[in-house]
Amino acid sequence: MKKSMSFLLLLAILIGPLKAADIENVKPVKNIILLIPDGTSLSTVSIARWLQWYNNPDMPNLAIDPYMCGTVRTFSSNAPIGDSAPTTSCYMTGIPSIAGYVSTHPVQDAANDILPIDSTRAYQPLVTVLEAAKMKYGKSTGLVFTCEFPHATPADCSAHSYNRGKYEWIAPQMAHNDLTVVIGGGTSLLPAESESYLRNNGYSVFKDNLKGMREFKGEKMWSLFSEKEMPYDIDRDTTATPSLEEMTRTAISKLSQNEKGFFLMVEGSKIDWAAHANDPMGMASDYLAFDRACGAALEFAKANGETAVIIVPDHGNSGISLGSSRCSNYSKLTKDQLFGQFAQYKLTSEGFQAMLNSRPASEVQNIFRTYAGFELNDDELKMLYNNKGYKNSPIPLEERAKGPELESLYSGSLSGFIAKLLTSKTCFGFTTGGHTGEEVFLAAYHPEGDVPMGVLTNVDLNHYMCALFEIKGELDEMSNQTFAKHTDVFKGYKYEIVPSTEKNGTPTLVVKSKKKQLTIKPFTNLIQTGKKGTETIKLNSVVVYVDKNNTFYLPSDLAKHL
Repeated sequence: MKKSMSFLLLLAILIGPLKAADIENVKPVKNIILLIPDGTSLSTVSIARWLQWYNNPDMPNLAIDPYMCGTVRTFSSNAPIGDSAPTTSCYMTGIPSIAGYVSTHPVQDAANDILPIDSTRAYQPLVTVLEAAKMKYGKSTGLVFTCEFPHATPADCSAHSYNRGKYEWIAPQMAHNDLTVVIGGGTSLLPAESESYLRNNGYSVFKDNLKGMREFKGEKMWSLFSEKEMPYDIDRDTTATPSLEEMTRTAISKLSQNEKGFFLMVEGSKIDWAAHANDPMGMASDYLAFDRACGAALEFAKANGETAVIIVPDHGNSGISLGSSRCSNYSKLTKDQLFGQFAQYKLTSEGFQAMLNSRPASEVQNIFRTYAGFELNDDELKMLYNNKGYKNSPIPLEERAKGPELESLYSGSLSGFIAKLLTSKTCFGFTTGGHTGEEVFLAAYHPEGDVPMGVLTNVDLNHYMCALFEIKGELDEMSNQTFAKHTDVFKGYKYEIVPSTEKNGTPTLVVKSKKKQLTIKPFTNLIQTGKKGTETIKLNSVVVYVDKNNTFYLPSDLAKHL
């Protein structure tokens, strides 16, 4: 047997791949790092790897390559193709859910449910692996991402909602869930009350403050950049915005101070956004930035000896292909023909949009020469000038080309036009601007080789993580104990749901006994007690309100405070 054969391949030959039934018998670890390249189809990884190799002949492989071990079937509770909310939710809770649901039990859709769904638990918040690690073992918890912090994937780890767009519900939950480290986008989305809570509970909060993040010596930190999502890696100002690799290393350095261990989720968020935009450079360059973060996590895990690393997308996106029918004999093209032009792109379509709209039209050709390696021909220049999103066009907006037959060429965003233009110079193809349902890749590292292998489901992956933290089969009961209905918890007590006096506000639950009163607001871990609300109870979880059934979900033993 060749000495160069990898350990994982040797393991597979000797004992065979770990089946779903074996996943729950792995050796436990102290730390888990879960890395999710959002919306990353395998073709995206292939194109990124080729781009890296083309630009760096001594780097033919990605950081994840030695750890590839299988694939994962990712789906919603009632549909084979999912969005980020239910797919990551399933990784975190073990229960498939419906489009838009953030770690929340789905409603039953009996005719379409892929797995059996318990209709009695509809809308119940579900305890996540991250929350369980914190509540059961006192482990530190962290989130790193490049989208805004209440976005679906980070929210799936630490918040609960049947509507992923309800940031006003999700953001305060994430702040009050006592995460140890949060690094990502969304300075404008942190409510004043949430920021005050963080600062009053020992957190340092940095906003667009790279120097502050780098110099911070403590453990508990929120560091946010950009009003909403962070820029693509290739577009970012490196003096003001950290790379995903730096964010990952920073989070690990803070979390690893806890002797009890940690759970960290790292998301390459905007690979998915670029895929929606059919922007191949955005996809490839942000994937490579994500792969460097994987390298940092794997480096720590191998040195630490007590850390498992799991790398898996939540779903595919865009149907991108390396090869397109637009190119004759594309299967015989050389690497120079396939990647020579592509390798000259130095901005995403979003980056081009920002640059074109900030400079006069006289600089158009120079911009494309410098950052794309080509000049626009007359037809392309005409399409640019007539695009409705081009602010500096020499053609006044009211005089630009109109009519249904020109809609696909001239309407829409400037970045959308540029994405099509840049793609037209390549031999890449797209089938859609949305999510796709193929299996996604799985890469993993375990200090003793207990990695999942073969074809898994998203439920299997959750069971694997639970086994790593010795919480096998416990998440359902933890959900029932942590998120019980107020009607059950306070049965026999006098209670009232008081509507909010503010527009779009949430109600308050007031519970009374002969001597005491609890005033319970949703999406926080703080409960006021005493008839005047002068005392505060701090929970180890958040209270969630669901307007669909007018129910507060809270700890099952909360009545003890009455």
